[in-house]
Amino acid sequence: MSFSASVITLYPDAFPGPLGVSILERARQAGLWSLETVDLRRFGLGRHRQVDDKPAGGGAGLVLRPDVTSAAIDSIDRLGRPLIYPSPRGQTLSQDQVQAWAQGPGLILLCGRFEGLDERAISRHEMIEVSLGDFVLAGGEIAAMAMLEATLRLIPGVTGNLQSVEEESFSAGLLEYPHYTLPRTWQGMPTPDVLLSGDHERIRSWRKQQSEALTKSRRPDLWGAFHQGLGTRASETDDEHN
Repeated sequence: MSFSASVITLYPDAFPGPLGVSILERARQAGLWSLETVDLRRFGLGRHRQVDDKPAGGGAGLVLRPDVTSAAIDSIDRLGRPLIYPSPRGQTLSQDQVQAWAQGPGLILLCGRFEGLDERAISRHEMIEVSLGDFVLAGGEIAAMAMLEATLRLIPGVTGNLQSVEEESFSAGLLEYPHYTLPRTWQGMPTPDVLLSGDHERIRSWRKQQSEALTKSRRPDLWGAFHQGLGTRASETDDEHN
């Protein structure tokens, strides 16, 4: 069964956007995944299809109504898919999370706008709030696209070279090693000799060292977690031999 993505948004014309080019579009044409957009405005109230209202308690901006968003959600067949609400207050997206999503039947994403979504709709539908990081966007569309792209490229058959997916940043808990190509020397900077040696064991060792050095210098949080994981695995191995 192919991966099924449904996106609820006030701007359905924004999709597929970058999801409709290159390997992702070829995979969609091949039936590896499908995309459904649901126009939230269709479920709006009254003559002007109102989808929002003033926040209770006062304050700036507008809030998406729970009755409108709930009607849009109920129009979709869930098919066992998680309902994701891109939100700055959610759990930060990780490679582990998108790998888990890629193994499932698909995703439903609700794109917020204005000041956000009435909390009752989030609770009623048990939405999973997910964040791209500590910043705020004008709406959830770009975040939804990023979450989908990160997930779709992990579906078997979407990316031609499986090894490239397995070796990239975060897949092994480390940042990815540097890459080089032609020309061999560019603006006085040469390609490292080890990469031209033909010695695959030396190349693997060099790449691992580079990944570790980059992670240690740029992401000490990942480096700490990686070493903690190594310690846990070593302890488990020792227990097996005791």
